[in-house]
Amino acid sequence: MSTFNALEIVLKDILLVINPSREDWAIRNQLIVDFRTAVDCVESLRGATVEPFGSFLSNLYTRWGDLDISIELPNGAYISSAGKKHKQTLLGHVLNALRSKGGWRKLQFIPNARVPIIKFESYHPNISCDVSINNLKGQMKSKFLFWISGIDGRFRDLVLLVKEWARAHDINNSKTGTLNSYSLSLLVVFHLQTCRPAILPPLKEIYPGNVADDLIGVRAVVEGQIEGTSAANINRFKRDRSRVPNQSSLSELFISFLAKFADISSRASEQGICPYTGQWVDIDSNMRWMPRTYELFVEDPFEQPENTARGVRSRQLKRISEAFQTTHQRLTSANQDQNSLIDTLVRPQIAQFITRAPSRNSSAYGRNHSRTYPSVPNVANSPLQFQTQFQNRRPQSRPNTNLQRSAPVQARPNSVTMQRSTYARPGSSTVQRSVQQATQSQSQRVWRPRSDR
Repeated sequence: MSTFNALEIVLKDILLVINPSREDWAIRNQLIVDFRTAVDCVESLRGATVEPFGSFLSNLYTRWGDLDISIELPNGAYISSAGKKHKQTLLGHVLNALRSKGGWRKLQFIPNARVPIIKFESYHPNISCDVSINNLKGQMKSKFLFWISGIDGRFRDLVLLVKEWARAHDINNSKTGTLNSYSLSLLVVFHLQTCRPAILPPLKEIYPGNVADDLIGVRAVVEGQIEGTSAANINRFKRDRSRVPNQSSLSELFISFLAKFADISSRASEQGICPYTGQWVDIDSNMRWMPRTYELFVEDPFEQPENTARGVRSRQLKRISEAFQTTHQRLTSANQDQNSLIDTLVRPQIAQFITRAPSRNSSAYGRNHSRTYPSVPNVANSPLQFQTQFQNRRPQSRPNTNLQRSAPVQARPNSVTMQRSTYARPGSSTVQRSVQQATQSQSQRVWRPRSDR
């Protein structure tokens, strides 16, 4: 069996383990409901809405992924804005409410962060949550990543695999000077833009503006315009018959991803990564990136010229580059078997859930491995429709767009998309039954990894 064939099977087995299940979705759903109950008790937040974003909304979360929540302040039909000091005050009120209500642990208030947040964990299972105020930018970025998944399903698979690989090599932690998950997702976007033939377009061809600058005015109108423009451009790209399809397998894309960024530590001194244009850009020629103060530049295509990799440190950049290099060498080595592939790609606590072949010979693994990859029934139509359930106090309903209907995440092993009928109302019997079943299933497991950051 070829290296690519053996790796392809292992990657699919990894996806079976890390893809979220219906119960993982139901538990996060209930966490948001419980948190909103606490926020409802805060007088200074009367009329605010509680809305998820991040990997949960973009459907790029794994079974042990964290949960990002934004408290959107009321401002009639208009997009709300609040100063940093006001956000700090409100989050202090939320912190007191959470302590009074109970049911959370490791409560931590980080008021002086670039974006003030509260961090905490749920008790069962231990999912880590980050709460911020008025993070509509984060919501829109999450939506764009979800829409991109609708262009080609390999994007989502590759993001999940890259995140797990990065955690296994300890290079997915901005606190320690390595890459955050958003940067990793953008690296995957960039890879699929620059492979040949290209799988994704430059993001300026999806939305030609700067999303962060356009979030001003009536929220329903602004979001409708952004979603409508993006939907039309995505559909145009997908219908383009002159575009040469890329037939690369997941394993081929994963290996070429590693090869592309293997020299990132040396290349980063001269060039930055720009998913907006889909190109490497000379730093000295881009005045928006000057003066150069970062070790690595991965521009945020939705909030230019922000650098999503601003926390990467010099020493850690070398480790990041080494992880790309060594993994590429191992995966392309002729003597790799199933067990060595697994040990290279995932953490030990994840590896124990992957079915291993009795033989360490990769050819024997290929002949004996007859696992099927079932599709889990859809839990919902889209995270975007799910999100509207938490906007129950919005004065003006948000428009339906073709994006929400035309770019669903494709079915895959244990993938989850979310629909209105499953959510119902907060505290409804549907949610309670889903979470009760999920909790019972969780209690039957011997071990569950900590929430990933």
